[in-house]
Amino acid sequence: MMTLIALSSSIALLTVSVWTVTLIRRGRTLQAQVREAEARHREFIEQAEHGGQLRLEIEAQLLEKQQHLDQLAHHDQLTGLPNRLFLAHWLPQAMEESTRRKVPLAVLFLDLDRFKHVNDTHGHETGDKLLRTVADRVREAVRSDDVVVRMGGDEFVVILTNIKSTAQVNETASRITSSLAEPIVIDGRPLVTTVSIGVSLYPRDGNDVGSLLRHSDTAMYQAKDRGRNNFQVFNPVMDRKLKERVAIENSLRAALEANRLEVHYQPLLDLESRRVTTLEALVRWKDGEGMYIPPLQFLPVAEETGLIVDVGDFVMKRVVADMVRWRTTGATLVPVAINISAGQLRRSDLHGFITSLLVSNRLDPSLLQIELTEGAMFEQLESRHGECNEDAIDQLRGMGLQVSIDDFGTGYSSLSYLKRWRVDSLKIDRSFVRDLVTDLNDHAIVGAILAMARHLQIKVVAEGVEGWAQLEMLRQLGCRYAQGYLFAEPAPAASCRELLNGRALGLMDAEEDLLAAAQM
Repeated sequence: MMTLIALSSSIALLTVSVWTVTLIRRGRTLQAQVREAEARHREFIEQAEHGGQLRLEIEAQLLEKQQHLDQLAHHDQLTGLPNRLFLAHWLPQAMEESTRRKVPLAVLFLDLDRFKHVNDTHGHETGDKLLRTVADRVREAVRSDDVVVRMGGDEFVVILTNIKSTAQVNETASRITSSLAEPIVIDGRPLVTTVSIGVSLYPRDGNDVGSLLRHSDTAMYQAKDRGRNNFQVFNPVMDRKLKERVAIENSLRAALEANRLEVHYQPLLDLESRRVTTLEALVRWKDGEGMYIPPLQFLPVAEETGLIVDVGDFVMKRVVADMVRWRTTGATLVPVAINISAGQLRRSDLHGFITSLLVSNRLDPSLLQIELTEGAMFEQLESRHGECNEDAIDQLRGMGLQVSIDDFGTGYSSLSYLKRWRVDSLKIDRSFVRDLVTDLNDHAIVGAILAMARHLQIKVVAEGVEGWAQLEMLRQLGCRYAQGYLFAEPAPAASCRELLNGRALGLMDAEEDLLAAAQM
């Protein structure tokens, strides 16, 4: 029995020992698991902290890139100024603030005068440098809280906030024009550029961004019309004139497409022989009611819109067609003078166009005379393309066409083109002829032009001769050629046949016609 009890005790002790060892092992395993879990937790915390830092860094980089993209999107890369997109977002907010504070703001629309001429003459790199300097000068001319925007090209907009009076706006516009009128030195070469400024006021001239910009742009064109290098404040009359110009442009396009333009001719006379030496071709346009629209009303619009090239092509074709018809009737042809604009001169195919017309109609080039304004001659002379052998005026002169300078004395009055090109004739502007008898200054100017041309062996034509006293004075000064209503008004081609018969024009008849017209 004792043996059985001892055996049972031993088995019980062995069992307890086994359970104890098992529990110890399990405890150690749990401890290891806990340590592993703690290590993983620490690793997770470290990774989370690192990830958060990385996220912050990524967010900072994204923010920086977004700011850079915003800078690129809302600022002009050439000048660093805010751009058109910036203005579209910012101006409505400025208008709301202006309304809330009951203080007006002003929109100044700036357009550089003759900037295209700078690009054509000196190159786009010089033009870019000029724009950067212009941007700096405009910023210096306004307050720090005013906004200067480059709209594109040579156009800028200045927004004046917290305006106390219109006088303040005028002072700022004057300060800008004065600043830009000062010569700008680019690569050691002084350049002069002026600016035309149009001003609109909020809320007086518009309640939205579009109307404010449109009205300031309209006022800017008024400044251009008034001689450039000035500023004009918008008024409703300007808006009406702009609409009239748009209507003229649309109607002129339609007239060109429908071939409704006409060409009339006015003779130039040799005062000694009283014979017609040249006919000047003048474009005419009738409206829908059969009334002629003054050329001074539609030709400037044609120049601004580029339609002048189409108008010039029409005149050239019509002149050649009329000359062919005159020839078939046995008339003795005389040269026909055609006005060529600066826009037409810049055409690369002008020489080919004229050559094709003359060759296909078997007309001698000497029967065409090209009349250029002093402005067109000056631009061509100063253009960087003017030095090349393909120069438009050199080509026209070389093919046998005569070259005349129209309105002499009213443009740039540079004598450089008289030296560079062999000019056949000068036409003294009618503004000098009109008061020739009563104004000693006009008398002196006309006399000086005649003396200079005589030494250069250039023919001189006096324009706008309407009275016998003017004619007599021109004869005394030695002017041999003249043109004006005293001799004949511009007339359609069909009425010019008698002018080409080679007979002397009866000036007494012209005098009687003039007197009769004055009595009507």
